[in-house]
Amino acid sequence: MPATESPARDIRYERDERPPHILSLGLGFQYVMLSIGGIVLTPAIVIRAAGGSEGYLAWAVFAGLCVCGISTFIQAVGLGRIGARYILLMGTSGAFIAASVTALESGGPNLLATLVVASSLFQFFLSSRLSLLRHVITPAVAGIVIMLIAVTIFPIAFNMLENLPAGAPPAAAPASAVTTLVCTAALALLGKGALRLWAPLLGIVAGCVAASFFGVFDMERVASAAWIGVPASGWPGLAADFGPSFWSLLPVFVLVTIVGAIETIGDSIAIQHVSWRQTRATDFRAVQGAVAADGLGNLLSGLSSTVPNTTYSSSVAIAQLTGVASRSIGVFIGILFVLAAFLPKVAAVLLAIPEPVVAGFVMVLLAMLFSLGMKMVVSDGLDYRTSIVVGLSFWLGVGFQNQQVYARWLGETLASILGNGMTAGGLIAIVLTLAMNLAAPRRKTITAKLEIDSLPEVLKFVHDVAKSKGWARSARQRLRAATEEAILSVAPLGDDAEREGSRKLRLSIRGTRRSFELELIASSVEGNLEDRLAFLSNPAGSEVDSEYSLRLLRHYASSVRHRKYHDADLITVQVEGGTV
Repeated sequence: MPATESPARDIRYERDERPPHILSLGLGFQYVMLSIGGIVLTPAIVIRAAGGSEGYLAWAVFAGLCVCGISTFIQAVGLGRIGARYILLMGTSGAFIAASVTALESGGPNLLATLVVASSLFQFFLSSRLSLLRHVITPAVAGIVIMLIAVTIFPIAFNMLENLPAGAPPAAAPASAVTTLVCTAALALLGKGALRLWAPLLGIVAGCVAASFFGVFDMERVASAAWIGVPASGWPGLAADFGPSFWSLLPVFVLVTIVGAIETIGDSIAIQHVSWRQTRATDFRAVQGAVAADGLGNLLSGLSSTVPNTTYSSSVAIAQLTGVASRSIGVFIGILFVLAAFLPKVAAVLLAIPEPVVAGFVMVLLAMLFSLGMKMVVSDGLDYRTSIVVGLSFWLGVGFQNQQVYARWLGETLASILGNGMTAGGLIAIVLTLAMNLAAPRRKTITAKLEIDSLPEVLKFVHDVAKSKGWARSARQRLRAATEEAILSVAPLGDDAEREGSRKLRLSIRGTRRSFELELIASSVEGNLEDRLAFLSNPAGSEVDSEYSLRLLRHYASSVRHRKYHDADLITVQVEGGTV
């Protein structure tokens, strides 16, 4: 719980502010330039590994670009409860490569389409019930996944450092990569104003210029590409295939979908951290929307018979690097992706960028992404239990990523899944978090109406639980006071209470001889207590001076966390105490 006003972040455009269109277009082009290679290469790897036709490959690339553009657009603007309403770039998912290859080999594109559609439905379910996983998918777990994304991608970037066409001069790779890395980092660290905004693009341009001196910029690819084009054929159509291959592969697709959802959750939490000048509590309604949009993207991928997609964490790093978090950028990204699908010349220009240039740029983004993951872990509170979860999950994830943890004992399917450090580390973090929750003291729960008249009953319940733990009288009084002020801060009063009618409050409590944790579950609470508590320190907030319950709650509680979901508001209050 922040005790003082958080310092303003260096953000030029917040989520709902609109930069000039030329700036939005330029930044959107940078996002597309960074990610289009992965979007195109992922289906190419899958289809060629499975022995698919070039016609189907052309269709899968076309459909993948269209789906990524549509889902990125929806993430930015929202469609009901679908979409985070932040910049969250969507792209084809590398986590599905092994499973997709197996599906194509077992039953062709029809089986792949059926499995992708089926697993996308699970994401919609997960989005609607995300509040039930609040004790499992925590900010600490999301932070671990974010850090492991950097660990997973860094080796790919290192391999790209030397990846040039045959016959290229030996000095071409280091010259172009170092030029990109130095220019991007220097402009990001030292540049101000517009110079910082264009740091990613200027770094890539500098790297491409350096590469052109060695003749490794692939202009032939650009010259041979058509200006406008659509695959003449290749869509295999739809056919429901629920045979043995479907049922044997469905658990694999669901497992990888869960991992992708965890990454999306981490990205949607992270993008909120870098989209506002003043620190705000994470809005889990946006997280639910991000997961639902991820599911919609996979549903469209299945219907169009291409590989599934997911959020790309690079969108978080670029927003942090440039200081521009306006979701209008996401609109331009979505449009550019769809245009790239119909304009092969545009895709060819982006794919012609030498890989050492891309590697130098990606390293700056991954460094920022890793640091952001650490911040998310620390912001959730790092006691000794959480430290064990973070340490084990991270380093075991690194071990699995490097094939150093019993790789020869794992079967082919399991090895392909756990060979990804993000997947292995994320699953380990979830398992350890579940174990930690199961080992914690059991919660005692009371349900009452969310109104002032219910206070005596709730306070007696809390007092009796604290007394059973042997808490001193003064500590019990502090716990009662914190409970009372928390309820008063969210309960409707006066005309609001009559208008809203009967609303339920579910209060659960668990504790030790040193501290208690209260969890209040209600519906449709106005505002966010964390943000309101932070605003109390703002001298301009004269209207807030009357919120005595909030001030008292801040006095009695050691921390307050408020998670807003579509179906519930969850308020967690930590109170320190002591025994007689």
